[in-house]
Amino acid sequence: MTAAAFDIHAAVKTLCEAGADEAMAEAIVNTARAAAGADRDELATKADLAEVRADIADLKADMLKVAIGVVIANATLTAVLVFGALRLLQP
Repeated sequence: MTAAAFDIHAAVKTLCEAGADEAMAEAIVNTARAAAGADRDELATKADLAEVRADIADLKADMLKVAIGVVIANATLTAVLVFGALRLLQP
């Protein structure tokens, strides 16, 4: 994708006609140019987002496995404690 031409003089003139003084208009235009020319390699692409979504889905699956393991461990421990207490209470 190529960058569109940007007429700096026209932008400054437009801002001045709208009430900005020349120094302010030039500052605004220079800031806009700097932002437009920011390093596009630092921006996330659709592929990057898809990879992050896949990583999140994997993490959710791993977390679900851990949660199920904790529930099973708690149920087992509870059963052991209950049956152990029942054995101790038998005459």
